[in-house]
Amino acid sequence: MKTKKEPTIIAFSTQKGGVGKSTFTVLIASILHYRMGYQVAVFDCDFPQYSLLQMRDRDLKIVMQNETLKTLAHKQFTRINKKAYPIFQSRTDQVLEEMGAYLNRSEIAPDIIFLDLPGTVNTAGILKTLTNVHYIFSPITADRVVLESTLSFTDVLTNVLMKENQTGIRSINLFWNQVDGRERTLLYKNYSKVISDLGLQLMETTITDSKRFRKEGESITKTVFRSTLMPADPKLIAQCRLDRFIKEFLRIVKL
Repeated sequence: MKTKKEPTIIAFSTQKGGVGKSTFTVLIASILHYRMGYQVAVFDCDFPQYSLLQMRDRDLKIVMQNETLKTLAHKQFTRINKKAYPIFQSRTDQVLEEMGAYLNRSEIAPDIIFLDLPGTVNTAGILKTLTNVHYIFSPITADRVVLESTLSFTDVLTNVLMKENQTGIRSINLFWNQVDGRERTLLYKNYSKVISDLGLQLMETTITDSKRFRKEGESITKTVFRSTLMPADPKLIAQCRLDRFIKEFLRIVKL
């Protein structure tokens, strides 16, 4: 009997809100699913706001109201001959079971499942869920509070759970987000040394600061950036170095 292949489970996860984990989930999921040919599914566990489900509703409305985007979407879905990736609402203490049920009933097995998790360690079931994720990517900013909370949590996952083989995590990868060109490079060098001394992994690619990351309900006209229905425009991707990030991301997860 032919068994379904196991998907790679990935989470953009931090212990601090507002550093871009939901945004990166959507950006990477959309590029992989719509442009690179992978089958993607997303579980939105970020209770109670469920921002990715809200984004999908908003994206559908924007596309239906904009003739340019409607034409783009029609051409895209005709060309790739597959539906938009599903976004499921779940909770951190239920998602593992719900993910298993989805895999059992789905005709097309996903290559990748993204989990969008709450930004707090106190959430019920979050540690158990995280230990079943294969790759964790953590955006960090040059902010002491963000760094301290993320580093202490990543240190526990890396140097306690992973070393005791209590987890399915293959790697945890920190990366600099919202890098302002005016900030001192010495600041980043010092912080990067601390990360290295802790034995944690830091990605080479840094993501530059862009106002597009902070546009929630953006009224898109011709160019798409953050959308659950279409991949980001290549020029906009290059501007914030997301093109380099994707290459490094794919090297790490070995899809």
